[in-house]
Amino acid sequence: MIWVNGVSQASIAPMDRGLAYGDGLFATMRTGVEGILFFEAHQARLTAGAARLGFDWQMSPALAEQLVTLALQYPHHCIKLLITRGVGGRGYAPPDQVQATEVVSVHPIPAHYAAWQAQGIRLKTSPVRLGHQPLLAGIKHLNRLEQVLIRSQLLPDGYEDWLVLDCMGRVIESSMANIFFIKGNQVVTPPLDLCGVAGVMREQVMLALLTQQMNIDCLPFGAERLVEFDSAFITNSVLGVVDVLAIDSHNFSRSPLTADLRRTLSLSL
Repeated sequence: MIWVNGVSQASIAPMDRGLAYGDGLFATMRTGVEGILFFEAHQARLTAGAARLGFDWQMSPALAEQLVTLALQYPHHCIKLLITRGVGGRGYAPPDQVQATEVVSVHPIPAHYAAWQAQGIRLKTSPVRLGHQPLLAGIKHLNRLEQVLIRSQLLPDGYEDWLVLDCMGRVIESSMANIFFIKGNQVVTPPLDLCGVAGVMREQVMLALLTQQMNIDCLPFGAERLVEFDSAFITNSVLGVVDVLAIDSHNFSRSPLTADLRRTLSLSL
């Protein structure tokens, strides 16, 4: 189920800049019985991401209607919206006039995500590290070659995902999600000003934690400091909130906070 600029099963032009240069961005949105979860937040992040890349894009009423209709037709799925700068010439320089390409696709939620929520997961530190590019840090742009390299590595038995560090050895995220750590009533998450993706679910979790009078800090720290924390969890828009039971050989306890977040934000699978 794929639509390109509103046309079912249409093709992307060979000279599209998303294909040629990764010149675009995307969002993966979870659907529920009432529509797309945090739909306005996804729209705002896409608009801001396009502006960061240097082109003007806002969701049209027609696209919004299509997404809402699909969400109601396919609850408990995920919808991926991919936006590129559109067709351009051979060189890197962007065209003066932008006609964005919009690709919509519908997918089932991976079956193992519910088990992850119920049981938690273990992370292994990836040998692939993220480079720094503050101009792109935070946005979910289409150039995800670092993640491709990370996920190309074979995970050891007993681990479900990779913990990813930056080139300075600081904790950033998992291969697919943002990460949080808990010590008492303090919650710490890495800053994403140099690399990493600032997910919509990360933002929603931080807002929810503030309403619960939790102290939240965005602090840089190396992997050697993981032993200082009691609990950890990862977040993204599809899997919701998942406990991290261990990173490498260090074990964490499960926090009641994660179940509270899943309940408060209606994230249970």
